[in-house]
Amino acid sequence: MKSVEERLVDLELCVLDQDKMLDDLNHELIRMSHLVDYLLSQNKILREALKESPVKPLSEETKPPHY
Repeated sequence: MKSVEERLVDLELCVLDQDKMLDDLNHELIRMSHLVDYLLSQNKILREALKESPVKPLSEETKPPHY
């Protein structure tokens, strides 16, 4: 059976591991948030470019004469 001191050390180590994991997850969440913001801005740019595009939707395109 472990002594109280050993159990306390085990608990402290467990808390340290959890703190590191929480910090790592926080950094990853921040990184992913920046990536989502970037992708949203790129999506907006592409949508604006498509609005101004001379390409018509397929339903509005004139079929070639051989059809």
